[in-house]
Amino acid sequence: MNAFSYRVQTLQPSAIREILKFTADPEVISFAAGNPNPLSFPVEALAKISRITNEILTTTPIDALQYSITEGYTPLRNWIKDDLKKKGMFGENDEDVVITSGAQQAIEVVTKEICNEGDTIICEAPTFIGSLNAFRSYNAKLVGVEMEDDGINIDKLEKALIENPRTAFIYLIPNFQNPTGKTMSLEKRKAVLALAQKYNVYILEDNPYGDLRYIGENVPTIKSLDKNGNVLYAGTFSKTLAPGLRVGYLCAPKNVIAKAVVCMQVSTVHTSILPQMITYKFVTENDFEQHLEKLREIYKRKSDLMLTNLKMKMPKSIKFTEPEGGLFIWGTLPDGDMPYFCKKAVKNKVAVVPGNAFLTDENAPCLSFRLNYSTPTDEQIEKGVDILAEVASTMYR
Repeated sequence: MNAFSYRVQTLQPSAIREILKFTADPEVISFAAGNPNPLSFPVEALAKISRITNEILTTTPIDALQYSITEGYTPLRNWIKDDLKKKGMFGENDEDVVITSGAQQAIEVVTKEICNEGDTIICEAPTFIGSLNAFRSYNAKLVGVEMEDDGINIDKLEKALIENPRTAFIYLIPNFQNPTGKTMSLEKRKAVLALAQKYNVYILEDNPYGDLRYIGENVPTIKSLDKNGNVLYAGTFSKTLAPGLRVGYLCAPKNVIAKAVVCMQVSTVHTSILPQMITYKFVTENDFEQHLEKLREIYKRKSDLMLTNLKMKMPKSIKFTEPEGGLFIWGTLPDGDMPYFCKKAVKNKVAVVPGNAFLTDENAPCLSFRLNYSTPTDEQIEKGVDILAEVASTMYR
């Protein structure tokens, strides 16, 4: 008896989740996670969330615990719309917003409603493994387009669009990309949008890290440049408030949102209302921008610490990206066996993520690996880089 549908037979566990099993060993230093830093949940903020939760359950418990509308908690949706409008991303194309269970559900529901089996989804190569698995679950054809220092290669993107006329959408993470930490230039954002309009395809812009810029000036989102309704935008509070709340959102033309609502009604019915109410009260009763500034200070210091140690201790032939925000650094070996390097690192009690986990074809050659600086302590960063340097010194100069 075949117990599983064709759609899921080829799905594999997340490589990151598998690597995180090693971190159950308290001696393992994990550079493999992508979690917000524990310091981003300061006592003051936690106290506020506790107070807010108690107030909600005391004054409006039925509203928080009863079924609600799929579109989401109306006050929070209106706050998000206003916030997007301030950033030039709402109201241009007769749009709407639906609250999702993190940006992951926004990505999954867009795939469900737009991508037919066998359609192509074009991604950056590498890209976020959670999105890749969502795409694979709908039997999409995945086409990866290599990245340059300032984002996706435009010429190769157009070639991919020409060769794949059944492209459902282009999936992009323009800000502090997961896993590379790279940021797409304004010039390339305009070029990508022009290609989407030329070939009449959607762009799914995933922006979980956009508020975490700690170096340089903000670059306009692709969504803010869009005048024709080509861009679907996924946002989340997971990296700016708390991932456990599972509050994200999708902003898109009303017809796309209407169908997304129907898709959600056959799965989650609606995103949990209590976390939505907590999120709304937190962002409206506190100085949210000040809260974000504290997060930026934390991540800049952590990034500086890891980069300083990597530059001082690792062989010069190993190159690292220098992100302007977000949570990740991308390391690239000059040659050799990247999986061996990662396995040897974890045997020596440091976990990093092999770069091939982020490719549309996991068997393709890859010399890169991802490091996360947000989760480990300062002491773990210094000790972990020491260990990586010892491992690397046996392979490179």
